[in-house]
Amino acid sequence: MTSSELWTRATAERYDDEEAETSSAAALEPALAFLAELAGEGRALEFAIGTGRVGVPLRERGVPVVGIELSEHMAAVLRRKIQESLLPVSIGDMATTAVPGAFSLVYLVYNTITNLLTQDEQVECFRNAARHLEPGGRFVIELGVPPLRFLPPGQVAVPFDVSQRHLGFDTFDVVEQILVSHHFTLDGDDGRYRRNSSRHRYAWPAELDLMARIAGLQLERRVADWDGAPFTQDSAKHISVWRKPA
Repeated sequence: MTSSELWTRATAERYDDEEAETSSAAALEPALAFLAELAGEGRALEFAIGTGRVGVPLRERGVPVVGIELSEHMAAVLRRKIQESLLPVSIGDMATTAVPGAFSLVYLVYNTITNLLTQDEQVECFRNAARHLEPGGRFVIELGVPPLRFLPPGQVAVPFDVSQRHLGFDTFDVVEQILVSHHFTLDGDDGRYRRNSSRHRYAWPAELDLMARIAGLQLERRVADWDGAPFTQDSAKHISVWRKPA
C-alpha cells in the first residue's frame, strides 16, 4: 500500500458525472491524438487508469491499453464500459505494481502523480514506468504547475474554481510540498453543498526531470497543453515526455 488516498465507492460512482466536461469527445481529442501518436504500433500502459476516462477511448482508437488502478471501486466502474479481454486492469499502486510485457508508452494524466504523497514514492513511480518501457519508449505525465505565485505573504489558499455548482480551492504546506484540494459541490436542488478534500504532493517540472534521470529516462519534450503550445513561465500546467534510451 502506498500513501495514496483510496477512492471510495460513492466517489467512484459519481466521478464520471462530475468530470463530464473534461470527458467529452471534444475535450479528450487532443490528449488522445497526442498519446496515440506516441504509442505508435505498440501498447500503452496507463497508471491510475481510474474509470477509464482516457484509457477506454484510447483503446477504441485502436491502441492496446493496459491499466493499473489502486481503487477497486474505480476499476469496477471502468469494467462496465469495456470487458477485461479488451482492456486488462491490475489492482495495485502505480509505484510498484508490475504487469506483463513491454510498452511503447506509459502515461499518467490529470495530476495523478500527486496522489503519491512522498518524494520516494514518486521516484519509484518513474522507476516503475521505466521498467515497463521498451527501449525507445516514452513516459508521459500531465501535471499542473504549483500556483505558489498566487500566494501573498500570510495566505495559504488559492481558489481554482468558482462556479454555480462547485467551489474549489487548494491550501498549501510549502515545507512538505503538500496541498489539500477542497471541494464544495452543489448536491441536489435543495441548496446543500457536499464537502470533500484530498491530499496531494506537488512537484515542480525540474524535480520531475531529476526523478526521470534517477530512473534512467531523458526529457524529450515539454509543452503547455495537449495541443502542443509552448511551455512558458506563465503556463498553468505541462505535458512532459521522457524517453527510455534505445
